[in-house]
Amino acid sequence: MLTKDTFKFLGELKKHNERPWFEKNKARYESQVRDPMLDLVAALQPRLRQITRHVVVDPRSVMRIYRDVRFSKDKSPYKTYLAAMFWHSDGKESPSPGYYLHVEPGGKTMLGGGVWRPEGAALKRIRDAIAGDAAGWKKVTSGLLKGGACSMIGESLKRPPPGYDPEHPLIEDLKRKDFCVSMPFGDAKVVSARFADEVGKGAEKMAPLMKFLAGAVGADF
Repeated sequence: MLTKDTFKFLGELKKHNERPWFEKNKARYESQVRDPMLDLVAALQPRLRQITRHVVVDPRSVMRIYRDVRFSKDKSPYKTYLAAMFWHSDGKESPSPGYYLHVEPGGKTMLGGGVWRPEGAALKRIRDAIAGDAAGWKKVTSGLLKGGACSMIGESLKRPPPGYDPEHPLIEDLKRKDFCVSMPFGDAKVVSARFADEVGKGAEKMAPLMKFLAGAVGADF
């Protein structure tokens, strides 16, 4: 699994984000970073499948370390973090909820879950579901947010969206552009032997929210 060597490599890559350094240390990258991340995803597969069969968990889930710099002012060729996207079985482009795992040194590791930047009809369906079932939305979010275990992430409108009561008790949630939660993990937990179990527990805790969002967009979970 992930180790202190994984974090050490990522820390060094942040200082030497250039192709000559990376090529010189590619064997380290493969053995200390890429392969452990693939092992972690393999360990997560049965855990996430116990929660739902509607997420894709396989080697394709691991995102490439190479950055797309075509439209970026920052031409650094490599990401200095690891990431895996466990998208809904409806497809990467569907508005159905999925999980996202971000691994980065310095206490920046997190598990995310939900729907990111839904468009058009899907956005309206989620907002309608929240407005029409305030009790249900509170139920699936209150336990997650209690005690700071998770936090809502993403952007929101500055004003209430058209067609919704500005006085609605959940107006702040209706103003959201993203419907996602984030659960942080400290570095020590990431490099522990039980990290896959901790991620699995986090995903299970997010499952009621995921099911609510899936239902809103007409998907199974």
